[in-house]
Amino acid sequence: MPKNLSTQLGQYLPPPVLALIKIAGKEADELGQELYLVGGMVRDLFLNRANFDFDLVVEGDAIKLAQKFAKDSQAKLTVHARFGTAKLNYPGFSLDLATARSETYNKPGALPTVKPGNLKDDLIRRDFSINAMALHLNPKRFGELIDLYHGKDDLDNRLIRILHPNSFIDDATRILRAIRYEQRLGFKLEAETEKLLRRDVTMLDTISGDRIRHELELILQEDEPERAIRRAEELGVLRKLQQSLKVNGWLSKAFVKARQVNTRVPLPSIYLCLLIYNLTEKENEEFIARLNFPKSLAQAMRQTLQLKAQLHNLANPKLKPSDIYQSLHSYTTIAMQANALASESPIASQHLHLYLAKLRYIKPLLKGDDLTRMGIPIGPKIGEILDALHKARLNGEVKTRRDEERLAKSWGQNQTD
Repeated sequence: MPKNLSTQLGQYLPPPVLALIKIAGKEADELGQELYLVGGMVRDLFLNRANFDFDLVVEGDAIKLAQKFAKDSQAKLTVHARFGTAKLNYPGFSLDLATARSETYNKPGALPTVKPGNLKDDLIRRDFSINAMALHLNPKRFGELIDLYHGKDDLDNRLIRILHPNSFIDDATRILRAIRYEQRLGFKLEAETEKLLRRDVTMLDTISGDRIRHELELILQEDEPERAIRRAEELGVLRKLQQSLKVNGWLSKAFVKARQVNTRVPLPSIYLCLLIYNLTEKENEEFIARLNFPKSLAQAMRQTLQLKAQLHNLANPKLKPSDIYQSLHSYTTIAMQANALASESPIASQHLHLYLAKLRYIKPLLKGDDLTRMGIPIGPKIGEILDALHKARLNGEVKTRRDEERLAKSWGQNQTD
């Protein structure tokens, strides 16, 4: 008898979502369609992990069902007719509906050719057995588990298993996803899956830089990404992203330190700059080109290495705050954060933290208009005085607006004299 999870589903889902899904199942029934909850949420239901990616598969016409449901539930509807998908947006969450489909690959690494199919077709195209389970949502079978590929057994045995021997050949991004799930969940690659992964690592060469970068970004968004990166090196995967990328105890400690620092910079960006910290500039450029990093991230990666090369100048304990500011103000915050974490010099690190926490926010109170009102003629001297006031404020030589006015008047008087 198929396992029914209606009770567990009722405890797992927020009541408003549960009510909507039950209504959706009834409306699918009225249209003669079959509706299923699929993928990661079914997996995480068993693991009791929070997951709010509501992926629904329709044996029939997902767009037709979504249009009917949107009309009845007052949802905001977005339709992608080309892909047979629709999104229903509600306050705080959304439901994604897709027509069940099959996929074929014309060549390794190519995007798949898609055509309508049934649930079995839709599940076999997925990456791993634990992500290939579904729950029936039609009223008479609500909560019934469909587990054609023994995903529940693999969950119980804490295994990551691909669904067919050509899985990594068809789409080598699954290699990176396998590692990410393995480390996130504390599972192990099933023995044959690991064997095939090692065999097919070279298939990463068939994948575009953008797709590989997306998978790396997902890894860097994990709670402890160093675990997946270390595993990727062990499996020979990391070197396929860049031949010289390596993991050591230093990198793992730097990642841990990054999580302990209170920063407004997104952690994945800092992780990335720490990952490339021991590359040469040439190797870094190869990595940027291979994964087609966007301009802002590429700039942070380049500046991380440029600043690293200048850290010896920041290791001088006698530097004034204005000297520190002058050395650092042109660098991105990400590059400075990465170097503050990675620097072997306590003094250089201290100076970086001082800039990030305090110096970058210090500005003179007087503006150019204030100086002209004080009788200082418009011209290059205005800029020179503002720079001098900034330096004096950084070094604590002036503290109030009156201090700045007094200093500015003396410099203006010296000019006229």
